[in-house]
Amino acid sequence: MGQQFDLQPGHEPFPGFVLHLPLGRGAAGEVWEAVGPDGQPVALKFLRCKNSKLAAKEVRSFRSLGGMFHPCLLPVYDVFIQSDYLVIAMELADGSLLDLFDLCASQHGTAVQPEMVCRFLSQAATALDFLNSFEHYHENRRVGFQHCDVKPSNILLVGESVKLADFGLASPIAGPLQANDRAGTLDFAAPEVYCGRLSSRTDQYALAVTYCLLRGGRMPFHNTIGRFTPSYTRGQPDLSMLSPPERPIIARALSVPPIMRWSSCGELMGRLRELFGLDAGIRPDCFAGSAGPR
Repeated sequence: MGQQFDLQPGHEPFPGFVLHLPLGRGAAGEVWEAVGPDGQPVALKFLRCKNSKLAAKEVRSFRSLGGMFHPCLLPVYDVFIQSDYLVIAMELADGSLLDLFDLCASQHGTAVQPEMVCRFLSQAATALDFLNSFEHYHENRRVGFQHCDVKPSNILLVGESVKLADFGLASPIAGPLQANDRAGTLDFAAPEVYCGRLSSRTDQYALAVTYCLLRGGRMPFHNTIGRFTPSYTRGQPDLSMLSPPERPIIARALSVPPIMRWSSCGELMGRLRELFGLDAGIRPDCFAGSAGPR
């Protein structure tokens, strides 16, 4: 076992980065606000990872996306493997959509208002459609990337916008359906993930589950099991937390066959914005992105 980091304010876990304040802690590790080598604030995410093969895979996933730019993707500055940790240096955010949900629940006793949910998830959808598009070069082939872990805690607030974060499970996909590891967050995972497959619309399913939680205050399924099991089936979603006009839009995004879902995350969110009479609600530059040759 490698030497543990001493994560304390003022400490320098490795050259050039000085810890300032803890931002959050979970079972897998913790996130700190720090000052980087250039004197600017950054976030450092420390993930405990004793499995060297898994750590190396996550480093490859982060670096596979390193040449891409989209204003609604959170920039990752560097990725390190040190001691028993995978350490990600990234842009410092103000919080996450999960924090926003918790704030609304604690202060107002409500879920997030539909206008705000649509605005923020429309921004996230532009980033997902950019990743999902088969316009990226990876290992000498043209692919799309599925994020594979879309959920409120991975959609971060930066000023008045959101940015999609945490690319450790991002996977290249060269067609509509392919074999893949069973990985991700069980409550948000699409049915094909439980069967060891990944589709070009897997992220859309997780975005729809995210919408249900933020907008309606709870998950659409009540029988999620504790591990990925190929024989598991969710059944029909309970969308009674949503208004009747919303339900068919989200139900389509939660279809078991990926081909039955909307053509893109943007189309899903566009239908919801239209329902509420909202304009796009996203900055024009959130539609732009670029992917350099890999």
